[in-house]
Amino acid sequence: MTNLVNLQDVSLAYGPLVLLDEVALGVDEGDRIGVVGRNGGGKSTLVSVLAGRTAPDSGRVVHSRGLRVGFLQQRDRFPEATVGGFVLGDLAEHEWAGDARVRDVLRGLLSGWDLDAPMSTLSGGERRRATLARLLVDSHDLVILDEPTNHLDIEAIAWLAEHLRGRREALTVVTHDRWFLDAVTNRTWEVVDGRVERYEGGYAAYVLAKAERERLAAQAEERRQNLARKELAWLRRGPPARTSKPKFRVEAANALIAGEPPARNTVELVRFASTRLGKTVVDVEGLTLVADDTTLLDRLTWQLGPGDRIGLVGVNGSGKTTLLRALAGEREPDGGRVRHGKTVNLAHLSQSLAELAPELRPLQAVEEVRRHITVGGREFTAGQMLERFGFRGERQWTPIGDLSGGERRRLQLLRLLMDEPNVLLLDEPTNDLDIETLTELEDLLDGWPGTLVVVSHDRYFLERVTDRTMALMGDADLLFLPGGVQEYLDRRARQSDGAAAVPGRRPDGSGGAEPDAAPAMSAAQRRAVQKEAQRIERRLERIGTRESELHEQMAQAADDYARLAELDSELKSIQAEKEELEELWLTEAEKISD
Repeated sequence: MTNLVNLQDVSLAYGPLVLLDEVALGVDEGDRIGVVGRNGGGKSTLVSVLAGRTAPDSGRVVHSRGLRVGFLQQRDRFPEATVGGFVLGDLAEHEWAGDARVRDVLRGLLSGWDLDAPMSTLSGGERRRATLARLLVDSHDLVILDEPTNHLDIEAIAWLAEHLRGRREALTVVTHDRWFLDAVTNRTWEVVDGRVERYEGGYAAYVLAKAERERLAAQAEERRQNLARKELAWLRRGPPARTSKPKFRVEAANALIAGEPPARNTVELVRFASTRLGKTVVDVEGLTLVADDTTLLDRLTWQLGPGDRIGLVGVNGSGKTTLLRALAGEREPDGGRVRHGKTVNLAHLSQSLAELAPELRPLQAVEEVRRHITVGGREFTAGQMLERFGFRGERQWTPIGDLSGGERRRLQLLRLLMDEPNVLLLDEPTNDLDIETLTELEDLLDGWPGTLVVVSHDRYFLERVTDRTMALMGDADLLFLPGGVQEYLDRRARQSDGAAAVPGRRPDGSGGAEPDAAPAMSAAQRRAVQKEAQRIERRLERIGTRESELHEQMAQAADDYARLAELDSELKSIQAEKEELEELWLTEAEKISD
C-alpha cells in the first residue's frame, strides 16, 4: 500500500496553546479517515498541515511525488465568475455533460441551479455547495474535507456519503456529523491535548474502542491506588500472565454496554411529563402558513402531547423554521390557531445567536437564569452544567465577546435549558457543536421529561433524541413517517424519479398528466384521514404503554401461575388489537401519500 502523506514529529502552537505535539502519522492509499475532537482542539490545523497549507513549527510533512490533494477549507475566497465557470472551469459543455461523475455532482449539489448566475449573488451556504462541487468534479489522490456537511440538508448529506463511497481517492474528513462518519470512514483520529489517538473503524467502532481504553485506564488506576490488591492479583496470576499484553477486542467493548439500560425510559418520561404538563400541550387547529405567496401549510390540525419527541425534516424552504416559530407563538398564523396548555413553559432555540453583553462571563450569564437545575433526579450547579457543555476552568470567566461562535451557541442552548422548560423547540441545535458537546446534550435530553420538537440535518442526533419523525414534503401538509429519516429519503427519491418520469411535462410544470389518474384528495378529505391516523397513533401509544406494564407485572408474578395466565391472556389480546391498528394505520397513511 502506497504512502501518500507522512507527518514526522510535527509540532505546532499558537502562543501558549499547543495544538500538535510531536505528532507522527501517515495517510495511505485507500484510507478513509474521520477526524474528531473538541472545538479548538486542532482538527482543522491538523488537516491543513496534511494538505500542505500550514507549515508546522517543527518536524516534517512529506508528500509522495506528484500527489494531487483536493482540500475543502471551512472558509474560501470566491472569484468574480459565474457558477458554471467557478465549478467547471474551462470544461466545454460537451465534456462535462458527457462525464457521469460530473453530472452526478451537479445533480447532487447544484440541482436546478442557473450555471450562468454570478457567484456574487449566492448565499454563504450556496457558495459552500459550489466550492464542494468544484472539488468533487476534479480527480485527486487525496481528498481532505473540513466540515463538508455544513449547509447541507439530510438529502444532500446522504447523497454526499454515497458519492464518496464510490470514489477511489483516499479521504480525510473533519465533521461533527456522526452518521456521516460511520457512512464514509474506516479509521478515526481523535485530536486531544496535542496528541492524535488512532482507532480502527468508523465512529461506532471508535466509541467502543475509546470506552475499552477508558475501562482499562480506570482499572490501572484502581490497581495503583490499592497496592495490596494489586500485589495479590500478581501473585495469583502467575508468570505467564505477567508477559501478556492487553488487546482490544470488539466483544470486550460490547460487554461494556451489554448491561446498560435503554437511553431513556419512554414510559416513565411520558408519565412524568404528563404530571408536569397536563393533557394539553400544543394544539394546532386549521393552521395555515404563507411565505412569499407560497402556502407552506394548509389548514393543518395537529396535537403535540406530553412527552412527545418529534424529529421534523423536510426540503429547504418547506417551512420547518416557520412552523417552529408559529408553535412558539413568535409568528402569527395566516389562518387557524395555535393553543398552548396552561402549564406550558416553552423554550425555542432559533438558528440566530441571541445577543449577550460582550463583557459578561459565561458563569454570570447562566446564573442570571438559574443557579441550580435538576435533571434525571440529580441536581447540578450552573458551573457543573457549564463544564458539561465544554466550559472548563477559566473558560467560565472568559468574556462572552471573546468566545467563538460555537461556544456562544452552547451558551445560548444552556441558558434555555437552565430555565427548566417543559416544551423544547430546537432549530438546528447541533450547529457549531463538537461531538463531545453533542454527546453531553443527548445525555441531558435523555433524562429530560417534556415535549420536544427538533429540526436538524444531523441524522444521528435526530434519531438519537427523538421517537417519531414527521416531514414537510413541500405539499403544504405534515406527514408522519413510521420509517423515520430513511423513509423520508426514500419518499424524496420517489418524488424526484416521478417528476423526471412524467412524459410531456413542460417547463412551467403543466402537461404530462395521465388521463386515468385518480382525482386528487380534497383538503377536507385529507384532514379527515389525518385525524383518523392521529387517533390510531394515540391508541397505539396507549397499547405500547400497557404492553410495558404487563411485561413488568408478568415478571413480578413469575410464581403465581393463575395471575400469570390472566396477564398473558390480556397481553395476547392487546397485541392482536395492535396488529389490527397497525394495518388500519398503514391503510390511512397510504391514502395521504397517494
